[in-house]
Amino acid sequence: MTNYKWLVSSLDSYPKNAEGLTDVICVIHYRYQAEQVENDKTYFAEVYGTLSVPSPDPADFVPYDQVTYEMVCSWLEAGLDQEALEQNLNNQIADQINPKVISLPLPFSNPQLSLQTKTNYEEQTTAPISEQP
Repeated sequence: MTNYKWLVSSLDSYPKNAEGLTDVICVIHYRYQAEQVENDKTYFAEVYGTLSVPSPDPADFVPYDQVTYEMVCSWLEAGLDQEALEQNLNNQIADQINPKVISLPLPFSNPQLSLQTKTNYEEQTTAPISEQP
């Protein structure tokens, strides 16, 4: 079973809008996270995004200091394609469980650069200014 949750990173606000309302939220910065446990291993995925919020009706305006996490989550759910976000998260987790590409350790060692070997550029840039050509 996959568990999903919203994490609100920040809220951008207009100090004052055209209707004279103050601290009006205009952009929600969010993360939508998923966690799934399979075979005693926990997998985690996340998407980050922003949602522009339309100007509120002055009759329904909620002052900034009275806005709750649940309110913001409801705005996110109303303004975003939550099903598509969850599919994205599920795909990320599926790729972790059954990766299509993996990084293997190199089957060789890279050569080491000797500290006594300097290139012409290194000699020019490490010499005192008075000795540079």
